[in-house]
Amino acid sequence: MSREGVDHALAQLRADAERISAALLDLDAHPGSRLLKGARLTGETWRRWDETQRRIGRLWELFDAYGNVLDRAAALRAESERPDADALLLLSGMLTGPSVDLPDGEIPLDQRTLLGPDRRRVTLGEAVRLMSAAYEEAAAVVVAADNAWTALLLPLDEVEDDWREAARSAHELDGVRHPELDRIGRELTAFGRIVRTDPLSLVTGSGSEAKPDTSRLGALRAALDRVRAELADAVAARAGHTALVDRLTAAVDGVAEAERAARETRETVLNKIDSPGLPEPVTPSAGLRDRLAALAALCAEGRWRELAVRAAELDRAVAVAAERVEADHALSSGLLDRRSELRGRFQAYQAKAGRLGLAEDAVVSRLGERARDLLWTAPCDLRAATAALAEYQRAIRACESETGTRG
Repeated sequence: MSREGVDHALAQLRADAERISAALLDLDAHPGSRLLKGARLTGETWRRWDETQRRIGRLWELFDAYGNVLDRAAALRAESERPDADALLLLSGMLTGPSVDLPDGEIPLDQRTLLGPDRRRVTLGEAVRLMSAAYEEAAAVVVAADNAWTALLLPLDEVEDDWREAARSAHELDGVRHPELDRIGRELTAFGRIVRTDPLSLVTGSGSEAKPDTSRLGALRAALDRVRAELADAVAARAGHTALVDRLTAAVDGVAEAERAARETRETVLNKIDSPGLPEPVTPSAGLRDRLAALAALCAEGRWRELAVRAAELDRAVAVAAERVEADHALSSGLLDRRSELRGRFQAYQAKAGRLGLAEDAVVSRLGERARDLLWTAPCDLRAATAALAEYQRAIRACESETGTRG
């Protein structure tokens, strides 16, 4: 190498050394590195961090050996403003040839033999490549652990705080342990131990695809939210149990009143409609009143959590019962509405027949009388009346068409 080539190479290598040093210091100061150093690690994270620490230690040793070569080359270059050929030859060998002593454990497998390493020195460029590979592997572990802690620690703390608040609320309600809350607490404790001591066991994928699996924490949060909602309902039930029971009593009374109206309509249909085919009426109000009485007992015993659950169930049962009773009522009233509709249509056709001068027409009159008898006779045969009315309509239309043709 020429003198200018040596000076240029030294300047470039010095700049590389500064960047490598900065990267190593940043890795050491990374939040993930600090957390890993301070945590009591277990499992996969302990194994990988132990291996990473050894790798980082060897990386620093290799960097020191790299720096020593640069220091010696710089010192040799500084001995003379115009180095002679021997000095340039020596400098060229240091800067481009095998000059960096590899630390133990850092000799590539392809450079070893059965009896030991084939060589223990690499070039400065090869040393940089070895350091880069080691750095990337170490940084991947640090970043993966940091990402896992970032994604899980704070949410875990929030869920644990919510669990403690729920546990206090449950105890204040009735002093009885909540089985589901206890189960969630046990799972949170086990999961929290994994998050804090072995976060890498929760990382899926590798490289840029690596990401922490938050599904288990999400499931615990969802389960806890359900319990908290249940406890909130229980607290509300304790505070407003009188109004709650009064509201449900009014709702059950409404179902009973709807039953009465449906029953009366059904009786009317049985008297006025022939073979209506109505099913037996539903009468859920009696069972609802039994459940209502059970709520009063829960209030008296201060069983607020059970009261909230049973009240919600009764609320839903009342809604279902009201729909069933309304469906029964609608079925019955629909038959009466159908009769009224047919009567209205008959009257309209009768008026039309009068306007067309068909009142004296024997066929039209006979069909009209039959339809009228069927519609105004109790019980009314709706099927027969519908058919008779259709015949009456066709007869009127036929006469109307014939009159129009003659005209």
